[in-house]
Amino acid sequence: MIRIKVGCHLNFEFPQPTPMIVLLSVHYSRVSDLEQPDYIITRPSVPLEGYRDSFGNWCCRFVAPAGHFEILTDAVVRDSGEWDMATHDAVQHPVEQLPTDAIQYLLASRYCETDRLMDEAWRLFGNMPAGWARVQAICDYVHDLMTFGYEYSRPTRTAYEAYFERRGVCRDYAHLAVTFCRCLNIPTRYCTGYITDIGLPPPYEAMDFAAWMEVYLGGRWHVFDPRNNAPRIGRILVAHGRDAADVPLTHSFGPSILSKFTVWAEEVAPLVAAASA
Repeated sequence: MIRIKVGCHLNFEFPQPTPMIVLLSVHYSRVSDLEQPDYIITRPSVPLEGYRDSFGNWCCRFVAPAGHFEILTDAVVRDSGEWDMATHDAVQHPVEQLPTDAIQYLLASRYCETDRLMDEAWRLFGNMPAGWARVQAICDYVHDLMTFGYEYSRPTRTAYEAYFERRGVCRDYAHLAVTFCRCLNIPTRYCTGYITDIGLPPPYEAMDFAAWMEVYLGGRWHVFDPRNNAPRIGRILVAHGRDAADVPLTHSFGPSILSKFTVWAEEVAPLVAAASA
């Protein structure tokens, strides 16, 4: 068992009071791993209201005042310290046998245009064995096809555009792989959260929020990561949905400037047991 410190510090400039919604809390599926609640803190302090969206993600809404405004969250998460699990014999289910709540993850969404990539998906992967091998083949293809770079980031890029531009950031890798899977009748949802560098050799890139996907095979959801395309230790989910439009880390209902953005996800020392009296 290891301990991972995760959190972020966001600085905004607002020309006027602006309503916001943020998804920055650790996902409810990991709440029992938190050593204490990961409260959202704002500077200056403003009233906060929490609620769950239609995907079960924990959202926080408030009105940011005009001027400089900061949002912080900080937590320590207990983790198994194990690498992402691979289940190579996980099977693909016929559509008619899928649970009802998985069906929405077969459909087109804002950034995942299954109608525009359907023919390509079947041309590229239709002859692959169904199940884990087919999903891994999709991740291998997307990982090799795309060139990663923050200079290529564009919030409007869709999976179809990523396929032809062949560059982007982790959300673009995820959107393209999600779309290919859905085209092949594999329920797939977009995920965002923290990924650590634990267990990897240096040098390390600057920490950021990451995007990956979860695929429904063999009766449960499995993690796949087309950007890194390798198991990681300490993957901490924040939110999942159909694509990035469902799970923006911050959403401002008005003009805003993000002036500073810091993210951390790192292993910390184990707790030392108190000496007995």
